[in-house]
Amino acid sequence: MSKYLTVRVRTGTAGAVIELTGELDHHTAADVRDTLPGLGLQPGQQLVLDLAGLTFLDSTGLTVLIAARNHALATDATIALAAVPDRVSRIIRVLGLNQFFPTHPTAQDADTAWQSEQR
Repeated sequence: MSKYLTVRVRTGTAGAVIELTGELDHHTAADVRDTLPGLGLQPGQQLVLDLAGLTFLDSTGLTVLIAARNHALATDATIALAAVPDRVSRIIRVLGLNQFFPTHPTAQDADTAWQSEQR
């Protein structure tokens, strides 16, 4: 496996957006976990994980998604996944994690859904 993962953080309308490109596995999981405390999530915001560039996800990567969810909930924020690749979406559904991770086609769609919920 490659040890390659790019983690890019930006601010969306709803809150922080983390864009992941490459492989999220036991070699790169710390890169994402280390990003979480510095996000500055506020109560009521939404953390979006944009997985459009994700090429691989193992069980450690799944625990990172759960850690991100736990981080968001600890700050009274919500979480959403965006642009989930089909192979990752299947794993999430098989494990029943789709009950805990709303998904959207794009990060912009996640922002739009969050805005609708705020009204």
